[in-house]
Amino acid sequence: MALKNKLKLDPTYEPAIIYFNEFKEEVKKSNNFEPLTVVVERMDGFNESYTANIFKDPSKLDKNIFFADRLVKTLLWLYGGYKVTIVGNKDVYESIKKTYLEGDRLFDSKFMSRIYGKPFEVVHAVEVPKLVKGDSPIGKHLKGNRIGFDAGGSDMKVSAVVDGVPVFSTEVVWFPKLNSDPNYHKENIRKVIQLAVEQLPSVDALGVSSAGVYIHNEARVASLFIEVPDELFEEHITNIYKDIAKELNVPLEVANDGDVTALAGSMSLGKNKLLGIAMGTSEAVGYINAEGNVTGWLNELAFVPVDFQKNGPIDEWSLDMGTGNKYFSQDAVIRLAETSGITFPEDMPLAERLKVVQNLDENSETYQEIYKTIGTYLGYTLAYYEEFYDIEEVLLLGRVTSGLGGQIIVDVATKTLKENFEHLSKKINISLPDEKARRVGQSVAAASLVKL
Repeated sequence: MALKNKLKLDPTYEPAIIYFNEFKEEVKKSNNFEPLTVVVERMDGFNESYTANIFKDPSKLDKNIFFADRLVKTLLWLYGGYKVTIVGNKDVYESIKKTYLEGDRLFDSKFMSRIYGKPFEVVHAVEVPKLVKGDSPIGKHLKGNRIGFDAGGSDMKVSAVVDGVPVFSTEVVWFPKLNSDPNYHKENIRKVIQLAVEQLPSVDALGVSSAGVYIHNEARVASLFIEVPDELFEEHITNIYKDIAKELNVPLEVANDGDVTALAGSMSLGKNKLLGIAMGTSEAVGYINAEGNVTGWLNELAFVPVDFQKNGPIDEWSLDMGTGNKYFSQDAVIRLAETSGITFPEDMPLAERLKVVQNLDENSETYQEIYKTIGTYLGYTLAYYEEFYDIEEVLLLGRVTSGLGGQIIVDVATKTLKENFEHLSKKINISLPDEKARRVGQSVAAASLVKL
């Protein structure tokens, strides 16, 4: 199910949405189908569901299982949860249970167990359980002298904000994913936050945007600290931001960088139903719903499969193929650059490799093709995300979108939607903030997280 108009740098690309649409159409034409509902439950009893028809014909079981596998994986990383309920076909249920509890998706189930502190379950039911939503307000608090800190995989950004107006912003390069010593992380974060402290007469609040999963301001799982051994993580990393807030004697609010991306977009555009996507070291995503709230979903779309080709790029963590972190991050730029024939020294950091590509002649075929390919990825993937989110605005941030490349991504994604999903092209607007906001906007938005 590759594209008719094949991508020069990725000719076997198979968009998830094309597969989903063709599967559903084939099921419908068979006139022999049954419903399958997947329910994902997270903390405090909140849950979400998705229903689709699948083949009733037992000879089509392999097709049903592949569809269900990609669907469950998508829902888990989109909604987050430790319990999956399959309502419907028992053979599909048995397959999903086996793959998550003892098969290829063990990474995913163990990850969810670590986040939510509960054993991972896959259960079967004949009726859909009662659905309980859990959205809540986020940020947009401007009064006072505030510090906003944004920790990314390549750099840290910090802003000092007075009554909603940034009076100081800067960014500092660091290498968190290469350092196992927790003191490296603590000292560097403390040092950068102190730069903003020195710009304010006093500090009323500290808001933090950070890659990873945070519950009650505590780090549960975070790629930033991937090299820190598990035996040191709880002692030194879990409360890393809480400890700094205590030293400053100020209230703290920590949010996932994806949610803060969406918050920054909602604040700058004054709009809701907004999906914020930060393309940096990985893909960070957040969503602001129609009411202007965050949903409580995990929104870790870096692990959501967006390409169903059999030989797609492999995610080093989950060992799964075709996940978003390989399509909307510096990894995507570097992978496509290497396909174009560019070679990098083995010891060159990823952030520096990204700079090499960004410093190419913007009119060169190589530069243009790399960003056009990512734009095509984005157009098809937004159509897939729309299956689960109600989207009217998409705001792109992160280093990958710097320079002309970001505008190429926007233009090609918009064109891809228009040519293939006209109804969505009329609904969804894709935009970039200005260059400065694109690079430090998350830290400014993070400053608004604490309600005084």
